[in-house]
Amino acid sequence: MKTADTVDALLRPLVEGMGYNLDEVEYQKEQGNWVLTLYIEREDGTAADMNDCEKVSRAVDPALDEADPIKEAYYLSVSSIGLDRPLKKDRDFQRNLGQKVTVKLYAPLEKKKEYTGVLVAFTAEGFTLELEGGKALIILRKDAAQIRPYIEF
Repeated sequence: MKTADTVDALLRPLVEGMGYNLDEVEYQKEQGNWVLTLYIEREDGTAADMNDCEKVSRAVDPALDEADPIKEAYYLSVSSIGLDRPLKKDRDFQRNLGQKVTVKLYAPLEKKKEYTGVLVAFTAEGFTLELEGGKALIILRKDAAQIRPYIEF
């Protein structure tokens, strides 16, 4: 089992018991140091703020020390999932249903590699965007290099 999966299984009940969703756990080397990052959001789907991140960090630190699932030295980081977090999992698609997203494709589809539209449906294999003018476009997940919420400034 990967380190991130082990930590996820260990901490998910604790984090969710505090009223947060544990969106993702990453364990990777950054600038020569190992970093364990927990991405959280509030249970109601709103973004976590700095106080929320600090609260979760203080709660999970002793649990990590006690279970000791990571043998090498690492830094713990707790972060909000952010407004422009890529859509990867079903819960990401569910959270963004009815919202505008931007999709970058590996290869052109109908002569374009980037689309922005409203996410109207998704399955395990693909998703449907409603483009400007009402046209529906079905895209396979495997063909999408990146899917992010559309941020208007």
